[in-house]
Amino acid sequence: MGTLSTRTPLLNRHRERAELDGLLGDVRSGRGRALMLRGPAGVGKSALLRHAVGRAADMRVVRTVGAESEMELAFAGLHLLLAPLLDRIEKLPGPQRDALAVAFGLREGDAPDRFMIGLAVLTLLAEAAEERALLCVIDDAQWLDQSSAQVLAFVARRLLAEPVGLIFAAREPGRQFHGLADLEVRGLARQDAQALLRSVVRFPLDERIRDRILAETDGNPLALLELPRGLSPAQLAGGFGLVEAQAVPARVEEGFRQRLAALPSETRTFMLVAAAEPTGDPVLIRRAAGRLGVPGSAVEPAEADGLLEIGAWLRFRHPLVRSAVYSAASGAERRAAHGALAEATDPASDPERRAWHRAHAALESDESVAGELERLAGRAQVRGGIAAAAAFLRRATELTPDPARRGARALAAAQVAFDAGAPDMALELLVSAEMSPLTDLQSGRVAWLRAQIVFARKRGGEALRPLLEAADRLARVDVGQAREAYIDAMGSAVFAGRLGEPGLLRTVAEAARTAPAGPPPARPADALLDGLVARFAEGIGQGAPPLKRVLRTFRQEARRNPDDNMRWLWLTYLVAADMWDDVTLHDLAEYAVQAAREMGALHFLPQALTYRAAVHIYAGQFDAAATLIEESDAILKVTGNSYFGFAVTLLRAWRGGADAPAQLEAAADLASTWGEGRAISQCLYMSALVHNAFGRYQDALDYAERACGHDDLGATGFALVELVEAAAYSKAPEAATAALRRLEERTTAGGTDWALGVLARSKALLSDGQAADLLYREAIERLQRSRAAVYLARTHLVYGEWLRRENRRLDAREHLRTAYEMLQSFGATAFAHRAQRELLVTGETVRKHTAGTPAGGLTPQEGQIAHLARTGLSNPEIGARLFISPRTVEYHLSKVFTKLAITSRQQLAEALPDLGHDRA
Repeated sequence: MGTLSTRTPLLNRHRERAELDGLLGDVRSGRGRALMLRGPAGVGKSALLRHAVGRAADMRVVRTVGAESEMELAFAGLHLLLAPLLDRIEKLPGPQRDALAVAFGLREGDAPDRFMIGLAVLTLLAEAAEERALLCVIDDAQWLDQSSAQVLAFVARRLLAEPVGLIFAAREPGRQFHGLADLEVRGLARQDAQALLRSVVRFPLDERIRDRILAETDGNPLALLELPRGLSPAQLAGGFGLVEAQAVPARVEEGFRQRLAALPSETRTFMLVAAAEPTGDPVLIRRAAGRLGVPGSAVEPAEADGLLEIGAWLRFRHPLVRSAVYSAASGAERRAAHGALAEATDPASDPERRAWHRAHAALESDESVAGELERLAGRAQVRGGIAAAAAFLRRATELTPDPARRGARALAAAQVAFDAGAPDMALELLVSAEMSPLTDLQSGRVAWLRAQIVFARKRGGEALRPLLEAADRLARVDVGQAREAYIDAMGSAVFAGRLGEPGLLRTVAEAARTAPAGPPPARPADALLDGLVARFAEGIGQGAPPLKRVLRTFRQEARRNPDDNMRWLWLTYLVAADMWDDVTLHDLAEYAVQAAREMGALHFLPQALTYRAAVHIYAGQFDAAATLIEESDAILKVTGNSYFGFAVTLLRAWRGGADAPAQLEAAADLASTWGEGRAISQCLYMSALVHNAFGRYQDALDYAERACGHDDLGATGFALVELVEAAAYSKAPEAATAALRRLEERTTAGGTDWALGVLARSKALLSDGQAADLLYREAIERLQRSRAAVYLARTHLVYGEWLRRENRRLDAREHLRTAYEMLQSFGATAFAHRAQRELLVTGETVRKHTAGTPAGGLTPQEGQIAHLARTGLSNPEIGARLFISPRTVEYHLSKVFTKLAITSRQQLAEALPDLGHDRA
């Protein structure tokens, strides 16, 4: 039985090879693609990767392998993959170049976001592929560090017009890779498995033993090749050497351990050093082994046995070999290996890796190592590796001898872990912090962070009491942090909504009123808390003036100081909606998106895009909204952060598809499972909107009354508009009058043209004669001065319906035609059909055209790219704005030109005078 050659032919695998060959063909033709090979260890994924590399002789190939020991070292896998291409880094646009250089520790700088790093990697790969097609091969992707995995998943989803291929292999892909095209690699068919077994067992084998081996290995090629090793023909023939049935990877790993045991001790030590240093740098590994008294020649028996090979890089024959080597060593042997690697690693060029090895070499508490980890955690975070910073601080906590300092580090580690999206680790570290002596401030921060974790997991009321308790504790030691905790508590009560206790918001507001005044100078957050307290403790009449001042402050500061806008947008947006302040809604969302893009704030950008999409919806720019929603979803798939569904449901409601009611019901049911009562109210209000669009006014009335059963910030006012219309058309005067009184209180407090426009419209619905006519005209005049185009269109609709009932057919046609054209152009299908039906009754012939599709049938992304090109931006500038490559921009523009029958950018202004992106 000889060793396995890396050129062992693939048995069968016709399906897998055809898929890989198809990917390579697409890449050669200039179309980027990504593919995930998934399957258990040893099933043949690595062999398929070798097949792909062998078939890509005409391409440039770069590759990397995930390493379990490096999962917490930020960008380790990405750095190894891109190392051959880094000579091109200076060709990248400045922000991208700086982000990538800081991430890889090539220069100092402010913390880059992974989204900007992702764009830099995409540009770098596209640049490298200009000379010849590029293939990137990533094995053991399940062991990539989180930062590398997120960036590579981001790039994989944005390949389109670049001759770049990404092939991943993983036992079980992480959540970052969900949604990528994947191919399950299964065990060999019985005939092929039997042929492979015969290739390594060249003597007669008892048929029952053969069948047992085939059954237990389940066609796993590596298991078939490795299982017989070390067993004599007698053992195999009688089956005495076969272990009882167990998982294939464990059994294969045990086979590797037996082979390791037969090697000289110096060889095993050399292999242990190599297993502990996954970069595969042979110079570093030999230097570290030498510090343990092991000569470089000690590797030769392992090479001869086919367990590893050394070229430009040291590679193990299979990842399970590395695992077997490391797990077979004792704790003392591992610490010695890491200690030697720490001594051999250059502290100037790679201080983080050196500190990481020192941490693994430490046997007991060591302040020197803990302090170094703490210092380098900051460096890791600056480089964008928040998960690495959390790991460094957690290990620093474990190695800290002083209890007080250990508690402080545990708290810091918990905060970073929470920011990194690891709430379970954060909770574990908070337990560690609580076991240490803490100051009152630290205790308050522990309580606050624990409550924030609860709120992040369920945006309902479960976090409310812990947030109030934390705020109360912080009030004794840090007023500023206490006031912010009270704002979080107010937000928790707002999101709990109807699922909270009766009078909950007032109770929380009264508790927050006890917070001491903030230290001078007053911050926008302090004014926000005071305004919310007045709103919910004293009513909208008392709360409106201070909240309007707060909104003015945030709007004025949003461009100059984006941090406050980004920190509190989740609440200030709701306040602006409650005040019907369309100007502030637009500005806060617009500046938030701009800041998030400029800063590369990947963690915040989806939220900002969602709110900006909602502003587009109110302005009737449904396609622009859909583009931003798609972008938000794409980012969330990369980061794995919580989903923002508000804009999606709002868009569905306004579009009015036949399945919208069922989708809204499902969304409400989902919201109830995580305790977010406000989201339930939103779904009820949107359901009322949909039923009004379809003309099912009794159903609309039912949903609207349920929606208005609770005072929800930024939602109840919209529901009251639907309630007045539904009640008016359902001949329910008492319900209509009561709803109008509530709506008047809110809109008068807001005082904007949007607010007073919907008030005049609602009054007109309940009026007759000249009074109604004047109110409709006032509503139209006011709404024309606002950004709320959808409400303007609906006002033309109800005015036209009233005029028809008054037998003023010519006047009715004018307004119904305007409503129909506006609603149809928006894509508000159900409302447009309602206007169309009314027009037909007046005798009007309705001109048909496709709803909600930009001129030329452009997709939302094509429309957005065309808009940016029309403003004069270059392909690289458009790519940087939309986080796609210049070649993808060029690809989309070529389709735009074809659809619009034009040949140059100069013709875009005439071909598309208004794409819906310039308004608002």
